[in-house]
Amino acid sequence: MTTNADDGSEGTVELHIGSVSIDCSDPGELADFYAELLGMQRIVETPDGRIVAVSDGTHTLAMMRVDGYVAPSWPQPGQLQQMHFDISVTDLDRAAERALSVGARLAEHQPAPDLWRVFLDPAGHPFCLTTLGA
Repeated sequence: MTTNADDGSEGTVELHIGSVSIDCSDPGELADFYAELLGMQRIVETPDGRIVAVSDGTHTLAMMRVDGYVAPSWPQPGQLQQMHFDISVTDLDRAAERALSVGARLAEHQPAPDLWRVFLDPAGHPFCLTTLGA
């Protein structure tokens, strides 16, 4: 996205999302999960393993170790979800099989299973597979 600078300077400033960072207790495990699910590769890992990033060349996800991490309890109260991915797919059933085969768990709460299916990644974050937008 290119926007006009609003700080009084001339020209434009370019803004775009560089990556999405996801809190977790085990960055390597979560990075491997999303790499396998979405066809990404590891591009960065800090020497202490606290940050591991994966990319498909266009999108980048960075997993970040958080001491004392607590998985979301959505839809139950407690630790609410902070974000989730809606992953567009052309075949919901086949995509669901793939997600399960790489370590996702089907969430108990399924508000509209004909339009999207809710899963949990290995760190407990909800994500949806959907044919909307595919």
